Amino acid sequence: MTTAELLEKIASLKVLVVGDICLDRWCWYEPALALASAETGIPRIGVIRTEVTPGAGGTVANNLAAFGVTTVAVLGVVGADGFAWELREALAARGIDGSLLLEAPELQTFTYTKLINNQTEAEDLPRVDFVVTRALSETMEMQLVRRFLDNAERFDVIIVSDQAETSAGGVVTPALRGAIESTAAAHPDKVVWVDSRARAEHYQGVIVKPNLKEATDASNRALGRVDFQALRAHCAAPFLIVTFGGEGVHIYDAEGEHWVKTEPVADPVDICGAGDSFSAGAACAFAVTRDPVAAAEFGNRVASITITKKGTGTAAPAELLAKG
Repeated sequence: MTTAELLEKIASLKVLVVGDICLDRWCWYEPALALASAETGIPRIGVIRTEVTPGAGGTVANNLAAFGVTTVAVLGVVGADGFAWELREALAARGIDGSLLLEAPELQTFTYTKLINNQTEAEDLPRVDFVVTRALSETMEMQLVRRFLDNAERFDVIIVSDQAETSAGGVVTPALRGAIESTAAAHPDKVVWVDSRARAEHYQGVIVKPNLKEATDASNRALGRVDFQALRAHCAAPFLIVTFGGEGVHIYDAEGEHWVKTEPVADPVDICGAGDSFSAGAACAFAVTRDPVAAAEFGNRVASITITKKGTGTAAPAELLAKG
C-alpha cells in the first residue's frame, strides 16, 4: 500500500484519545527583563509571549489531526480554570473534539509551562508544571467511566495516553482501565493502543507501546527481570511494541520478535513528543493494514518528521508523501 493510499484510508478513521489530556504552554522570556523584585530581591522571569498547544494525550490528538484524521476526539478531565479554557481553544483550533472532557472544579488542569530564552531559542530554565496529585473523586471516576463506555463503540481506534507519573492524579484509574479492557475484549476488531509511562504492566488484552526505559521498568516490576516477550504474555497483549529511539522498534508477538529499523535523522531538533507521534501514526496504520510491521514503519516515518521541529511537532500529509 502506498503512502497516499494509506493516508486516504486513515482519513476516514474515527479516533478517540483517552487519558491525560494536558496543556503545553510555551513561554518566551527576555533575559534583559530579569529585574529583581523591590520587595524580595528575587529576579523575575519576564515572559514576552506565549503559545499554547494540547499536551500529553493532546499531543497524540494533535498529530492525528495534522496528518489527516478527520474525526478526532479526546476524553479526560480538566479543572475549572483558565488553563482548561486555553486547552479547549487549542483543541478546537485544530479541529479536535473536546466535548467529551469532564470538568472537575476541585482539580487544576495538568499544564506544562516551558520557558524559552528569547535570545537563544533554547529551553534553558526549569519547567513550571501544574501537576495533579489528588485522585479523582469516586463520583468523577464513575462519570469518566460511563462517558467512555457510552462513546467508545463509535470509534475505530482508541489510543490510551496514561502519562501521569504520580501514584494519584492520573486519569486512567483502575476502573477506567477495566472499562478499556472490557471494550477491547467485546470489540476485537477495534484497535486499542496503550502508551503508559508508569503502568504498562497493568494492562490486559490490548496493544501496549512503551519505550525502552518504560518497558524495562514495567518488566522489572511485573516479573523481577527484563524479558519483553514474557511481559507481553503477562499482559496478554497481541503485540508489545517497544520503541528504541533512533534504533527503531521491536515488536513482540506470539510468533517471536520483529525488528523494524528507522531511518536515522541527522541532528534531530527536538525529540519531545516523538513517542506520541509514533503512537498516532502506528495505531492508525495498524487499523488500516492489520500489519504491525507496516504500522511501525509508518509510525517511524511520522516521528522522523516531528523530531526535526521545535516543540511537539507534527507531520503533514505532504511531508509524509515526500518521504515516500
